Amino acid sequence: MKSILYIVTIGLMLSGCYPDESLNVAEKDQDVELSALDQYIEDNFTEEYNMAIRYRYIDRYVNPGERVAPPKLDVVQPMLDFIQEYWINPYLEVTNGEEFFRGHVPPEIILLGGFIYNPDGTVTLGTADSGARITFTNVNSIDPSDQEWRSLQLQTVYHEFSHIVHQRYKLPTAYETITTSGYTSAGSWFNLTDQGAIMRGFVSPYATSSPNEDFAETVAFYLFDPDFHERFIIQDDECNTAACEAENNGKAFITQKVAAITEHYEKVTGIDLEELRGIIQEKLQ
Repeated sequence: MKSILYIVTIGLMLSGCYPDESLNVAEKDQDVELSALDQYIEDNFTEEYNMAIRYRYIDRYVNPGERVAPPKLDVVQPMLDFIQEYWINPYLEVTNGEEFFRGHVPPEIILLGGFIYNPDGTVTLGTADSGARITFTNVNSIDPSDQEWRSLQLQTVYHEFSHIVHQRYKLPTAYETITTSGYTSAGSWFNLTDQGAIMRGFVSPYATSSPNEDFAETVAFYLFDPDFHERFIIQDDECNTAACEAENNGKAFITQKVAAITEHYEKVTGIDLEELRGIIQEKLQ
């Protein structure tokens, strides 16, 4: 059986975001009679947030050689309801969040039925395009009660949306210096294990690829992972191995990063990330 390498790409393939960082302004399909679904999208997303939802003509939104499948029509609205409930609504509910969301919302959302199959045999689980476009994959398997499926979707959207903060307002002061020696060389992050990343002071192997991706991954994990503190913050007080000590040291670095990020968010966006996390976690219960 042919072996397929699965790569989690939350804006991750190659550089993590597509090279073109220009915004794609939401546009309406021309000369097409609106179906009930299209009218729902028009009323609730295009008119409300100036956000275009693309679920047709998927070949326009993937690179040459990539194979994808469209979403089934009957999963499009449930997926949009999921996006509304777990991404949009938390920002609308958190203090100062609605103004930030409406002023920074990406203008284009792409829905794909399955994963993106690449010419080299790898599989892309989700992509994001520098705050301009977010692509959700595996929509046909929608199941908000499935933690693995849900985590993939939320990591995709929270990661990408956090990129907007450092792109427009820079990283927190001296953020890059917290774990300077922990970043990996270009293209080698996938050789690192989850535990190895924590020992370096990162929430995931991909976070080691650059300070910008480290920032976005830390925000995403902090918001969606119910076990964030247990996995990345709380230290083992009974360490008796070098590996345990290294993991404790890494968690201390992650704690520094979370403090720097939350302070930065409050300063430049007016949003309390702890409050936002609380809203999200309550919805996930």
